[in-house]
Amino acid sequence: MALHDQAPPITLDRARSIARIHGQDPQELEPQFGFVLAHIHNALPAPPAAAAAAARLSAQLDPGDGIDRVSGLPDALLRDIVSRLPVKDAARTAALSRRWRPLWRAAPLVLLDNHLLPDGAAPDDEIPNIYLEHADSRAVATALSCVLDAHPGPFRWVRLASCYMDEERGQVARWLQHLAVKGVQELFLINRPWPLAVDLPVPTAFFSMAALTRLYLGFWKFPDTAGLPRGAAFPHLRELGLCDVVIDNHDMDFVLARSPVLEILCFESHMLPPLRLRLVSRSLRCVQMHASNVESIVVVDAPRLERLFVRFVPIEVPWCRIKIVCAPALRLLGRLDPAMHELQVGNTTIKAGTVVNPRTMVPAQLSRSWM
Repeated sequence: MALHDQAPPITLDRARSIARIHGQDPQELEPQFGFVLAHIHNALPAPPAAAAAAARLSAQLDPGDGIDRVSGLPDALLRDIVSRLPVKDAARTAALSRRWRPLWRAAPLVLLDNHLLPDGAAPDDEIPNIYLEHADSRAVATALSCVLDAHPGPFRWVRLASCYMDEERGQVARWLQHLAVKGVQELFLINRPWPLAVDLPVPTAFFSMAALTRLYLGFWKFPDTAGLPRGAAFPHLRELGLCDVVIDNHDMDFVLARSPVLEILCFESHMLPPLRLRLVSRSLRCVQMHASNVESIVVVDAPRLERLFVRFVPIEVPWCRIKIVCAPALRLLGRLDPAMHELQVGNTTIKAGTVVNPRTMVPAQLSRSWM
């Protein structure tokens, strides 16, 4: 469906009005939304550089004698320094001198969009704002478009988490196209649905990000892969995190089949639809599922899989069946509860009430990981 055929976005003010119509108090819903959003943000990997670390580096490099020693460093080192600065500070280095002018455009950027918030709205740490004003979201979207237009790339690490994406549908598609062309390597795309209705499809442009090595999606509906081009793939993707993402089982099969070097797969707070996960991958080494609705996990063929963690299955799916068919490298399996999980290893089934006897024993290297 084309962008212009989609339903109009629900703005934050309109969402609050809809909540009131349904007898819900927006002030009561917002803390719940904030809790879930904070949980997802805390699950994200940390950025490679922080503003505080950059400030400490600046203090260490300045001996206080007025002599500019930094500008004499090699270009490659200066570009690395610039790439680790908050994006506003990185852009400002172009005004320091003629020596610094070309460095920002030549540096592979680390971009956190909460660094684009108006002065006074940005948080002191690297965690994005949980509560975000509508005007601040619009300001971030405008500034982000300017950065993506001005910088030729590559973007080595990008986290977009400070916009109400539903209000920026056309812009989001354009941002992802920019990042695909400019070789983004690590992308964290976190939506802010309010209330928590995860029904906005993520633009399919991220399937053309050939340089992508790490991808985390939060609060999106995964696109239907049936209509994607035959060549759609993640040839270099090594880590994938899906945080409260609506994804059908056949789409998950597609992602695994089109990610030939994927090593780490994480599910955080997956709710709908309940997952029936089939693991067929020659590269997967670790699968982690937390607070996710999982009906079954079948490790069909995963010769390099070493760790499989299933923690806290919500009450909506009170029972999860785990079947290990082919995983010769598996060493850690947990945390399993016999009251909630049924484990089958080969022809051996272990569940609540299973009597210990030689026929219900599993190899020692696997049984040690039962927690």
